[in-house]
Amino acid sequence: MHSLFTLDSLISLFTLCLLEIVLGIDNVIFVSLIIGRLPAPQQLNARRVWMIAGILIRSGLLMGLGWLVTHGNKVLFSIAGYGFSTRHLIMMAGGLFLLFKTVQEIHEKLEGGGEGEAGVSERSGQSFLAIVTQLVLVDTVFSFDSIITAVGLAQQVTVMITAVILAMIIMFFFSQGIANFINRRPTVKILALSFLLMVGFSLLFEGLEPIHHSHIDKGYIYFSMVFAFGVELLNTRARKKKH
Repeated sequence: MHSLFTLDSLISLFTLCLLEIVLGIDNVIFVSLIIGRLPAPQQLNARRVWMIAGILIRSGLLMGLGWLVTHGNKVLFSIAGYGFSTRHLIMMAGGLFLLFKTVQEIHEKLEGGGEGEAGVSERSGQSFLAIVTQLVLVDTVFSFDSIITAVGLAQQVTVMITAVILAMIIMFFFSQGIANFINRRPTVKILALSFLLMVGFSLLFEGLEPIHHSHIDKGYIYFSMVFAFGVELLNTRARKKKH
């Protein structure tokens, strides 16, 4: 435990915590959009479940680091000479799930404009358990990026788990503000959904890595989203001046 308070450990802890938050942005956006389907009184409880589940999933993976390193990239089966591992399967499943949910959300956003109160009631009536299950499933997929980053930056499991816990707590407190910001601005919500489409595609692409042997740097995705968000802020400012 004392080794956690050494200078090297504290630097690793700060750096890793910061990167965990950056890598968790797409997770927070997805959480904000999905939890918005729940009635207001249940949203805080759903966020709490998401935070606790995220901590437990990541901590469990980190404590099982030996298994992950040994079996995570171990080929399970081959198709036409292309070997797929557990990690590839999880990335593909997560990418397809994210693409499906995002396209469904965009469809409802664009085609369901005339739903009125009946539409709101139907959306709010979704099962709390179903929403939480979706959050946990997607969070499990996003956990792999966090775990890989943690393994690459820190040598001590204690530092990794502490960074993960701090990052999840910080994201928990900011998720409500992000959700409110997105829900107040329909165009920003569409941008957020477009961002999730890119993330879903990148996960699917990474799952198919044995076939194409390529990798999409997430920096490109983040840059595209920041650029689009900047353009939207300029449009918002222009509309305010016009009015």
